Amino acid sequence: MRIIFLLFLSLLTQAVGANQTSLQLAAEDSWPPFADDAGRGLSHELIKRAFAKSGVKVDSLVVPYSRALMMAEKGQVDGVFNVARQQSTEDRFVFGATPLFVAKASFYEYRQRPLPARDKHLLPVGTVIGVMEGYEYGDEFASLKNLRLLEVSSQQQLINLLLCGRIQGAVMYDLVASQYLKRMGVEDEIVPAFANHESNIYLAFSRTLPAAAELAASLDAGLAELMRDGEYQQLLTELAQ
Repeated sequence: MRIIFLLFLSLLTQAVGANQTSLQLAAEDSWPPFADDAGRGLSHELIKRAFAKSGVKVDSLVVPYSRALMMAEKGQVDGVFNVARQQSTEDRFVFGATPLFVAKASFYEYRQRPLPARDKHLLPVGTVIGVMEGYEYGDEFASLKNLRLLEVSSQQQLINLLLCGRIQGAVMYDLVASQYLKRMGVEDEIVPAFANHESNIYLAFSRTLPAAAELAASLDAGLAELMRDGEYQQLLTELAQ
C-alpha cells in the first residue's frame, strides 16, 4: 500500500511541478500559535512540510487576515492561511479534502460583568459582541439575529474593549485567546463563558489559480504522509506544551 501511495505522490508531484513549483501565500499576522506576526506557527510548519513532500516551495506574506482574504480573492497571492470552511467561504476559494487542524472558539466575558445568558441563542437582542474583522465563526453564528457585532482588527483591541465595557462579550478561538490573555496578564479577568463552535481550518486557494485543485490535492497527500509518519502528531504535541 505504501508503494502505491508513493507512486501516486510521485505522479502528483510531476503533474503539479510541471506548472507550479512555488506558491506565494498570505498568512495571517495575529493568530498564534497557528500563525504570528513573525511568520511562525503551526500552520506555517504544516503547510511548508506538506508541500515539501511534492517539491513545492512556499513563500509566505504576513498580513492582517481581512487583507489576506482580499488578496487571495483578487489573485494577488495563490492562497490564504487559516480559513474556516463554511458556507460563506465555499464559493470564494478552492479547498482540499483535509483540514490543517480543528480549532475551537468560545464566547468570552469579563468576569466582573458576565454575559446575561449561558447560550448564544438566549442572549438578549442587541447584545454587543466583539469579533475580528473578516473571521469566520461558523454558519450558525452567521445566522444569529440577536447579536450586535463590533468588528476590530486586532486581538488586543478585542480584549481591551471587553475590559473597559465597550462590548459585552467577544468570540475568540480558544488557543489564540489563551496566548493573548496570558501575554496581557488578564487570563483571570477575561474568561470563556460558553462554546461557540469548532471549525475545520484550511489553506484556501485562490479561484484565479489555474492549478488550485491539483495543489489542493498535493497538500492533502502531503498532510497524509505527515500523519502516517507521525510528524503531524509531533507538531500538535509541541503546540500543546
